[in-house]
Amino acid sequence: MHRRAFLRFRATAVSRLWTGNSYSCSRCCSSEPSTPQPRLVRIGCASGFWGDTAAAVPQMLYGGKLDFLVFDYLSEITMSLLARAKAKSPDLGYIPDFVSIAMAPYIKDIHRKGVRVISNAGGMNPLGCAAALHQVARNANVDLKIAVITGDDLMGELNNIKDTIIKEENGKLFPENVQSMNVYLGATPISKALDQGADIVVIGRCVDSSLVLGPLIHSFAWTRDEFSLLAAGSLAGHLIECGPQCTGGIFTDWHTVPKWHNIGFPIIEASSDGTFIVFKAPNTGGLVTFGTVAEQLVYEIDNPKEYLLPDVTCDFSQVSLTESAGIDGGVVKVQGAKGLPPSPFYKVNATYLDGFRATACCPMGGPRAIEKGKRMAESILERTRIMFHQRGYKDYSAVNLQILGSEETYGPHAKQNIEGGPREVVIWLAVFHKQKEALEIFSREIAPAGTGMAPGVTAIIGGRPKISPVLKPFFFFYPKKYIKINIFMNGQHVETFQEDISFTSDLTASHDEPQSQEDFKDLPSGPHVYRLEDLAYTRSGDKGNTANIGVIARHPLYYPYLKKTLTALAVENYFQHLLERERPEEILVSRYDLPGIYGLNFVLKNSLGGGGTASLRSDPQGKAFGQMLLDFKIKNVPDLKSLIE
Repeated sequence: MHRRAFLRFRATAVSRLWTGNSYSCSRCCSSEPSTPQPRLVRIGCASGFWGDTAAAVPQMLYGGKLDFLVFDYLSEITMSLLARAKAKSPDLGYIPDFVSIAMAPYIKDIHRKGVRVISNAGGMNPLGCAAALHQVARNANVDLKIAVITGDDLMGELNNIKDTIIKEENGKLFPENVQSMNVYLGATPISKALDQGADIVVIGRCVDSSLVLGPLIHSFAWTRDEFSLLAAGSLAGHLIECGPQCTGGIFTDWHTVPKWHNIGFPIIEASSDGTFIVFKAPNTGGLVTFGTVAEQLVYEIDNPKEYLLPDVTCDFSQVSLTESAGIDGGVVKVQGAKGLPPSPFYKVNATYLDGFRATACCPMGGPRAIEKGKRMAESILERTRIMFHQRGYKDYSAVNLQILGSEETYGPHAKQNIEGGPREVVIWLAVFHKQKEALEIFSREIAPAGTGMAPGVTAIIGGRPKISPVLKPFFFFYPKKYIKINIFMNGQHVETFQEDISFTSDLTASHDEPQSQEDFKDLPSGPHVYRLEDLAYTRSGDKGNTANIGVIARHPLYYPYLKKTLTALAVENYFQHLLERERPEEILVSRYDLPGIYGLNFVLKNSLGGGGTASLRSDPQGKAFGQMLLDFKIKNVPDLKSLIE
């Protein structure tokens, strides 16, 4: 790319990313529209996970002017926890916080304002969740139609699935000791429940984005074959499903985000043509910018051209984001999602019991803290192994020893800036064992180290380590034609149906073609070196034992340099110390391009030590991977900052 061509590219790219017609939110801005506006629907998200702040509901309910309010609680880890809870008592297995914290204090105002609520708080027991909600409504003397959607639970088909349908998945045998199996349902049952007049819809396992897509299908009467509209609605749901993660939460430029204590939760206002804007509740903290929304767009996806959902296969690669400061905290217009027919299969999340785990976490201070911490942890392991042998127990199934503060998770990229190492560290010692009795020995032997081993141990965080059963995730695909979905309204069964699979196709995810270095031979070079943080935003997340890292250029002119330098191989080498290769030919890191936002998405297989509750690592979900990549060096480039001035 010669200098003149490069300058033309600069002008086009700058125009594409940073300009566009100004726009406003129909209910917040005072300017009168010059032409009749299409019908708009407003949806807010008040929970991104089980345990999210209770401050979200009142800011949404009293400041958001909403049509729908959604609550997303479920992750693979949460499903494991709910499966354990239901195993203890058949009345448990749903999210109690949804009933007691999110709904009970506000149910009269929700009813008065006519805000309709959709939530996956049903978890493993949606009927139990609805029963608890009915009691709350009776106590408040409000008349609400509460719909329940079931059909995601496959445990009744366990033997049939094991024996005749699924023999193995990804080369792994179907596991024993299965505790739960849940289909990721889509948006159709939610829209059907709303069509029947539901004020509140409770569902179990579903894809997170369907909580928003369902109300949009209901409101705009989108049909099953309007794939680009379904993709746009899915993107709207994807952007707000994690609450404030798209309004400045965990943003790369965290130092620019005001008022964390009152961070605004996200709201979308959508039109029937699939375009929508993202903003936040008024008079709250946080930001809505190109960067905050782009980071959430790449969060926990794989191939953006073939993002597989039950209702549609999405292509987010050409999505564009247009930023405006027209509303308190900013607003971003989103458009450009494309859709293809969905797969005839549902994804299934199973959990299975695989032994027990315990984690000891001990702060330590003083000189040579890293050395002391390692020796202490290794001595505890040696002592307990001797005790195991004396009692006839096998060795640990797995052990993970980390000295937090030593930058071990950075591997060869760790910095040692203090002579002699840090004087404050935390020992992280996590273990697996097939027998609970063996871990009871481990748990008892942590405290004696405080008086009989290294000086400087200040505490055992949380006291004696707790022993927990290990529920590991297992994923496979199951034909939609075998799933029957039921809708109940106020305790009465009203409908049974199956997904329409006439608009489906078999799609297999493909890898991006490797970028040839020939494509960059004319890209101007120079003597400058930048940290990735200077040129890009990053966001990382997880699905099982796979992590993803999204990288978005801060300016279009940076994008070709990121593409040239940040190859899949470069990222694999950077995280080599955290990747586990199961087969010699296995591709561990794949890269996908999102030119619409000048972004790259890296998918890292076998990178989380099993992931979730199956991992012994201090970062089992890869939440810090994006932050770790910020120190990656982009070398041999011109003075890029001067090019955009």
